[in-house]
Amino acid sequence: MADTIDKKDLKHNFIVNLGDGGFFGFGVGFTSYTTVIPLFIATMTSSATLIGLIPAIHNMGWQLPQLLIARRISRMTRIKPYVLAMTIQERLPILGLAIVALLLPKIGNTTALILSFLLLVWQGLGSGLTANAWQILISKVIPGEILATFFGAQSAVANLLASIGALGAGFLLSRLKPPFDFASCFFITSGLYVISWFFLRMTRETPQERSSPDANLLPLWHDITGILKSDLSFRNFLISRFFSQFGMMAFAFYTVFAVKQLGMTTVQGGIMTSILMITQVVMNPLLGRLSDKWSRKWVLVLGTLSTAGSAILALLIKDLNWFSLVFILTGVASTAFWTIGITISLEFGDESQRPTYVGMANTLISPATILAPLIGGVLADGFGYATTFITSSVVAIIAGIILILLVHDPRVKRSSVAAG
Repeated sequence: MADTIDKKDLKHNFIVNLGDGGFFGFGVGFTSYTTVIPLFIATMTSSATLIGLIPAIHNMGWQLPQLLIARRISRMTRIKPYVLAMTIQERLPILGLAIVALLLPKIGNTTALILSFLLLVWQGLGSGLTANAWQILISKVIPGEILATFFGAQSAVANLLASIGALGAGFLLSRLKPPFDFASCFFITSGLYVISWFFLRMTRETPQERSSPDANLLPLWHDITGILKSDLSFRNFLISRFFSQFGMMAFAFYTVFAVKQLGMTTVQGGIMTSILMITQVVMNPLLGRLSDKWSRKWVLVLGTLSTAGSAILALLIKDLNWFSLVFILTGVASTAFWTIGITISLEFGDESQRPTYVGMANTLISPATILAPLIGGVLADGFGYATTFITSSVVAIIAGIILILLVHDPRVKRSSVAAG
């Protein structure tokens, strides 16, 4: 990890990677996987199943390839060239969506639908092939003592610009007629992604010696099983992270619950969404700095408590004016899980093993990413929202207990070893 780095390079890398994340987030706002793309697909089909596949494809694409590419990353002396090449594979498909949207009246719904899903799969896999190497690159150019601060700042900038982009997308979709409405959003995203790529390209990376290929002849599964057997703290971290996904399964149902049970209007729903986004903008740098100065592990524990608290409050609150507390806690929990979760994953193991650790931290929890919202929906349909919320809160508390009792903060542990 980049524990010693030239101050000029550090400042440069901090700024250009904020630019990368900011413009990337800006583009995401115009092409959201939870709003814009589902609306685009809905113009071609009424199938809720197909529309529901959109975030699943994105999440699985981001998580699954990370472990498979770990061995290759561990042998690289320079990671930036690979990141620059692979991230094109997650950006270029959006330009393809723009072309499909523009040609939709000519090629018809069926062809456009097939092409759109092929592009979404391409984009998802491209993000997954990039993600592990990008995280390792950042850990090389940003020192460990401010790594969470950086991720928090980058996420805050990305979320802020994404919210502006979402407003821009809403304006374009309401003012422009098909096929220029969605096509414009996708073209703008493509342009913002190009700007983001050039910021990423300016990252200064120092080449680093790696072990020879002969040192890593054993199959990847051997590395995985070896880590799971020898590193009990990391194994328990994975178990907690797996449970946390099920703890957060209630998040997807808060808005629907408030509409059905508390009479929340669409305007109030928009306000709640804004509160959630503002919370994430504020909490990303705050929790990032807190975890750098205090403890990654205990900030994650705070996240699990916030997860449980949001579900409990969703059941107890009967006044919509107070329901914003549910979304505030949701924002705290999401920030802790993703921003601090990424950071702590980069601190397990030695440098040669780090890509494998990062891959395991993401790929091995992918089944929970898919199953959690499905199980939450089944519980809500079969037994009511209260069952989903109570189950979420209980599982979140279990995830927190595992963290408290069975996981050691790897940075604290490494410092203790160095001091000894």
